Amino acid sequence: MARLRLMDPTSYASDRVVPPSGSSAWLTSFTAGAMTFLAVFALALSLASGRLATRWASALDKTATIRISAPDDQLTQQTRAVLALLSRTPGIATATEMTRDETKALLEPWLGPDLPIEALPLPQLIEITETATGYDAEGLRQRLAAEAPGAVLDDHTRWRRPMVEAADRLRLLGLLSMALIGAAMAGMITLAANAALAANAQVIRVLRLVGARDGYIASAFVRRFTLRAFTGSAVGAVLGTLGVAALPAVNEAGGFLTGLGFTGLAWTLPLALPFIAGAVALAATRLAAFQTLKGLT
Repeated sequence: MARLRLMDPTSYASDRVVPPSGSSAWLTSFTAGAMTFLAVFALALSLASGRLATRWASALDKTATIRISAPDDQLTQQTRAVLALLSRTPGIATATEMTRDETKALLEPWLGPDLPIEALPLPQLIEITETATGYDAEGLRQRLAAEAPGAVLDDHTRWRRPMVEAADRLRLLGLLSMALIGAAMAGMITLAANAALAANAQVIRVLRLVGARDGYIASAFVRRFTLRAFTGSAVGAVLGTLGVAALPAVNEAGGFLTGLGFTGLAWTLPLALPFIAGAVALAATRLAAFQTLKGLT
């Protein structure tokens, strides 16, 4: 006991209270690295979903389509009447009559390239774009009903809203996934810290006998586990960022995968994850250490 009193408490606590190796060491580092790796992809999904919602909204915003369904002998007359009406409507910037080839190109992704368009009674489509001030959609519908009974205004609301809502929900799921990942990491680090504390219960009792306070002992655990979590998280962040960078390019992926990843300064966001992991480890280990120390007599 006299020999223990002559030893430097700082060196003893740092080197012996928290074992430098063992299951608690690799479990903390592995958990932080794995969770950060997943968090990088969750972050990429959340950011990509936000961009997707913006792109879908802007692609259909300020545009509308008028569909004219009429007998062949009336189709041309109603088309001209609609174009003349649109030219007099405030808030309409342009009105473009779509050709048969353009209509076929619109249907090709859904019905294939061999669509016999000549044999189908396709409606005449007119694409319109509105000015910054916009137009009175309900008033336009009433005028169309009076001057061209076969014309129907589609302002893309029924298409735009579900897509934007879906993208927004994906972004929310990405953020929720990050929160769950953080909670799981905190839980695993807490278990590892409790295991290390329990394994060194006898050492902690000896330290108390030589005058070490609980705050000092807990700080040794907090320091070691925070460093382990930060190091493992940094490795996971690097690997996750490389994985995101290896995703198919925009021209290769297409569809939903288009733009999945980081852009611009967003590539620096994964650098913040190791610091967040370190903060989570600090809080979780500190709480676990003081709770465990209270139970040791």
